[in-house]
Amino acid sequence: MLAGQPILILKEGTRRETGREAMKNNIAAARAIAEAVRTTLGPRGMDKMLVDSLGDVVITNDGVTILKEIDVEHPAAKMMVEVAKTQDSEVGDGTTTAVVLAGELLKNAEELIDQNVHPTVITKGYRLAAEKAKEILEEIAKPIDLENEEILKKIAGTALSSKSASMAKDLLSEIAVKAVKKVAEKVGDRWVADVDAIQIIKKQGGSIDSTELIEGMIIDKEKVHPGMPKVVKDAKIALINAALEVKKPEIDANIQIKSPDMIHEFLEQEEKLIREMVEKIKSSGANVVFCQKGIDDLAQHFLAKAGIYAVRRVKKSDMEKLSRATGARIVTNLDDLSSEDLGHAEMVEERKIGEDNMSFVMGCENPKSVSILIRGGTEHVVDEIERSIKDALHVVAKAIEDGKYVTGGGSSAVEISLRLREYAPSVGGREQLAIEKFADALEVIPRSLAENAGLDPIEMLIQLRKVHKEGKVTYGINVYTGKVEDMEALGVIEPIRVGKQAINSATDAAIMILRIDDVVAAKGESKDKGPKGDTGGEEE
Repeated sequence: MLAGQPILILKEGTRRETGREAMKNNIAAARAIAEAVRTTLGPRGMDKMLVDSLGDVVITNDGVTILKEIDVEHPAAKMMVEVAKTQDSEVGDGTTTAVVLAGELLKNAEELIDQNVHPTVITKGYRLAAEKAKEILEEIAKPIDLENEEILKKIAGTALSSKSASMAKDLLSEIAVKAVKKVAEKVGDRWVADVDAIQIIKKQGGSIDSTELIEGMIIDKEKVHPGMPKVVKDAKIALINAALEVKKPEIDANIQIKSPDMIHEFLEQEEKLIREMVEKIKSSGANVVFCQKGIDDLAQHFLAKAGIYAVRRVKKSDMEKLSRATGARIVTNLDDLSSEDLGHAEMVEERKIGEDNMSFVMGCENPKSVSILIRGGTEHVVDEIERSIKDALHVVAKAIEDGKYVTGGGSSAVEISLRLREYAPSVGGREQLAIEKFADALEVIPRSLAENAGLDPIEMLIQLRKVHKEGKVTYGINVYTGKVEDMEALGVIEPIRVGKQAINSATDAAIMILRIDDVVAAKGESKDKGPKGDTGGEEE
């Protein structure tokens, strides 16, 4: 306002919120997201049915899947979705925990803001609390013996128990542990497990119990010619990234044919070139060919006559996995193909799974890439099993990489909460209030677990605090019996990375939202194209 004259800086239609109002709106939006997924937490959590604009249905209780599927409009709510995505990419599990914790941190911060504690003081206190919480996690964590498969199975089982796949928990956790151990490699003095080296193929039909691990690869393609063998034992595998067909010249060329003999010669030459290609494959000793590009009809005929099993147009990612599994080298020029480039598998066979024929490469010696074939009664079941097994694979991989685990069932959260309350007075000042609120927020995990299991949350928290004060660090809520029990004895354990990343992601998101005191939202684009009264004003 200048001498009573208003000065317009922002475009007409721009919405602006400042100060407390902006902060409260952001906190409310973020908390709404946390509340949406809170009921899915734990083994007794419920599922959500999500229907998109095309009518496609997703049924899941996986936090990140729910948040990816719902179309979030509010910018603060979008930041909460990012929390879940970060947790998923870093650890693969604990997405709901991270989002629920972020929502609770914001709720508690709002109470402090109402008491006139400045947001920067709260954020400083939250940072100190997060660092201390990670230190406490390290103290209560226990080492993992990589040779002890039982511990790894328990870790996979814990990730699976909150999913609808929990009825086949034993089978799926065993598959997950075997698969990760196959692809894990020692780099220097630490272990690295690349989950991307595990191929997941899902086929509707059969039951969940039919899900199996293939120590090799499944290629979702059939052999190119019916005359080729259906099963090849002692397979010598060539991986070719070149077309087995006569290429067109790269420059424009005209061929003038003046007599029928010339056509005959032309076709003979083409046949000769293709025959030579097949001879090169044959002379290398290969009896199975996976080709990334096309295979000409004539080449298919010659390969079939030579008794060679061939598959065409294999995906690049599958070619790389085949190379890791069989030890074959991908060849881009047929002239360079030799017996040294071939991979080996005990058997390659074509199997009919559901309605599709697929190529199974099995019995690879020490494969560095493996496949999991998922079966299930309906499409939605198969999709949910895939999400569940991916979570299990990730947590086992992180457990192998970090070599430490903590107990679940809310036990770690209560222990950290207890120790943070003891630590808060040593910091002093107003930050102490924020650290105490952080400690309170951590209790949302056991509280939600109790609520979802139909238990009394206050009663459960009182019992948990009591046993933790007595030094029983590993005690948490058994949602099946409704009692406070030793989680380690029950096998409810998870990699330390799940808890650390959840604390990191939740704290970062809460701090970022708390520091915003001004929201300027630009006016949305109008869909009207032409001037008023013009028919061009309709939506396109």
